Amino acid sequence: MTARVLGSSGTELTAVYVPAEGDGDLQLAETVGGAGVPSGLPARCALSGDSPIATAFRTGRTLWLGPAEGAANAPMGVLPLGGDAQRLGCLVVVDKATDAFGPDRRSLLELHAEQVAAGLEALAVRVVGRPQAPRAGRLGPGLDTLRGGAFTLGLSTGRIDADAQVLELFGIAPEEFDGRVETLLARTAPDDVPALMAIVEPGRLPSPGQQLSFRIRRHNGELRWLSLRCRVPAAADGTPERVLGVVADAAYLRPSADEVAIVRRLSAALAGATTIREVSRVVVEALRAPLAAGRVAVAELEADRFVVTVLDPPEPGAWPEEWRSEWRSEWPDAARHRLPTLEAALRAGHVALWPPGAALEPGLAGIGPGGLAVLPLPADGRMVGVCLVGWEQEHRFGPEERSLLTATAGLAGQALVRAHALDAGHELTTMLQRSLLPRKLPKLPGGVAAARYLPATVGLEVGGDWYDVIPLSDGHVALVIGDVEGHSAGAATIMGQMRTAIRAYAVEGHPPDVVVAHTNRLLVGMETDLFATCCYVDLDMEEGIAWFVRAGHLPPLLRHPDGSTEEMAIAGGPPLGVVADGEFPLTEVGLAPGTVLALFTDGLAESAHLPLEHGLRRVREVFGAADPGDAGRVADDLLGSAKHRHDDVAVLVLRYDGMRVRPTRARWAVWRLPDAVMHARRFTARTLRSWQVTEEMDVALLVVSELVTNAIAHTQGEVLLDLTLAADRLRIAVNDASPRAPVKPVSVDWESTGGRGLLLVEAMSVAWGSVPLSGGKQVWSEIGLQPGERIARGGAGGPAEG
Repeated sequence: MTARVLGSSGTELTAVYVPAEGDGDLQLAETVGGAGVPSGLPARCALSGDSPIATAFRTGRTLWLGPAEGAANAPMGVLPLGGDAQRLGCLVVVDKATDAFGPDRRSLLELHAEQVAAGLEALAVRVVGRPQAPRAGRLGPGLDTLRGGAFTLGLSTGRIDADAQVLELFGIAPEEFDGRVETLLARTAPDDVPALMAIVEPGRLPSPGQQLSFRIRRHNGELRWLSLRCRVPAAADGTPERVLGVVADAAYLRPSADEVAIVRRLSAALAGATTIREVSRVVVEALRAPLAAGRVAVAELEADRFVVTVLDPPEPGAWPEEWRSEWRSEWPDAARHRLPTLEAALRAGHVALWPPGAALEPGLAGIGPGGLAVLPLPADGRMVGVCLVGWEQEHRFGPEERSLLTATAGLAGQALVRAHALDAGHELTTMLQRSLLPRKLPKLPGGVAAARYLPATVGLEVGGDWYDVIPLSDGHVALVIGDVEGHSAGAATIMGQMRTAIRAYAVEGHPPDVVVAHTNRLLVGMETDLFATCCYVDLDMEEGIAWFVRAGHLPPLLRHPDGSTEEMAIAGGPPLGVVADGEFPLTEVGLAPGTVLALFTDGLAESAHLPLEHGLRRVREVFGAADPGDAGRVADDLLGSAKHRHDDVAVLVLRYDGMRVRPTRARWAVWRLPDAVMHARRFTARTLRSWQVTEEMDVALLVVSELVTNAIAHTQGEVLLDLTLAADRLRIAVNDASPRAPVKPVSVDWESTGGRGLLLVEAMSVAWGSVPLSGGKQVWSEIGLQPGERIARGGAGGPAEG
């Protein structure tokens, strides 16, 4: 390390400690200055010791020490280098004046430490070919590129106090500098000025540790990369008043001639990209071949989620299982909090590299087994997305690649923002429709469901295709697919209302034809000119019996266990929203285990160049050739026949497996007598003994007592007690004629005579709740069974007469 590196901190003595070879202790790598300053710095520090240097390294906290804290008669600062994921060393600064480390000085030194850490990481990549902590003996003149300086900018005056190192980087002689920030901005590349100006915009203050890379052109025409880290302290009223920053030479970002050519081609291609998808494809094409990468993904940042815009390769099997679990559209999306590595990279604001075998969260594991690069995409002073580049084989990262990735990230971020501005209407409707579709399909007993949605590739508006999977009571599940006429935000809005209405009517327990009829009357009353088609299926997962209702929609396809396919002959009614009193007949179909059911919208089978009957024939052929063992792959194969789409496409696939152990049920009509609870408990005890459920008998009887007591005391009419034994749970449900849901008390006094029932039910149950039924409700509780309790087939399986 050189004096120009450490001397830029501006203190009397500056030193860097890095991990020593072999034993892992911290070793003094270099010092600068120190004349007349009694530092007492040791040559080595044991990591297990209690010295300030070892403490700061272990804890990751900066220490500011005076003589009273053992700073050897001079103020001392010990600043850890690197983050929690990788500790690189410690920066030690010592000064003479007792007030040398005021608030602003501390902020500047912390920023300087962040710059040194970035350079140490880059040097480690250059020397050993992969990100790792630098070791004593591996450091050399390469860190000279980190030379930099500090400045303070007054926002109200526009005056900047920059030290000699900053002026040298910009190629300005100190005697020629007029103290105006415009003089420095005039040397900055025009494309990078907006990013610098955005730092002080309201609501866009820089994140801690964020690095901004930009280019300046010196008086001799040389183009130089610089890096900036800054903080913007605010006044008492919260308004920014000054900028504290550290600028350093980032020569390790300087691209080679080949990379310059790549960046130029990328810039030219991005200039013609007008949509988010086009921008993402250009980025993927620019990176994958030159870097010999195995996988490349581009994702936008929308609120608290990463929304993928392009994957290469596009096959779901090439990406983590956690992504595939939420693959509801053409590309998946994932919550930010489930990807802490990406969140940390966004906060840091610069390229992050992970070596082979790095411990990553499940959402990133497997993307780059040979190495992973994470590129935050900056624009307008914020992060708008992220790009992931993964390698299959062990990959040695070089400084040239880092420069290419950094340049690509800046161009891609700006292009994404520009595409949003050019395509704002389409982006709004796309986000609206994506938010209205189910984020994740439920797990079903006895079957697997998968869904896909693709927007049209011709035109900019979004349609109203939707799908849903709704778990119902008694082992039933509802499958819904529909299509609202038109392509607009209005169509997407109606789609959301239709989906919500059907879900509400279904959960209330209405038969399938009544669910569709109620939804039809609702749409007629909305005073809209739009109509919708729909196919609704109520499937008994225990018996394999399905009831179909079709409202102007295409008939579903069925793939039998022997591989043969058929277009189902389902009786149909008019589209929703056309006739208020339309009739929607029921069609009953039995499904054998191994059957696959496919529901889809007309965009899959029909286009301007393909008649419907020909399209249905093609879809049926693909359906018959697909592997029925993977419902998601079946859905993907079906979408493969719709490359150029003039309409939206929604596909819902269910593989029906049947239930290996069918639930055992029993029902009791509760007598409205003074001892009704006693009779309900006796019925429950007899039933559970016949089912050989004994370990949880007392808990079940307590739950039955509370639920039946509430129904008898607070409702009128018939009360029914249902017991269901399924797998490892016992379900207790009480139906009554009151639609009013039970309310759990927030708190109960010891002297209260009531209100504890639901609290007891909640404490004894794995889960509990209330669902509406036609004219009433059902309050239910599920109790977990002990391992080894046998599930019997016989017993009190039929309804008991009251």
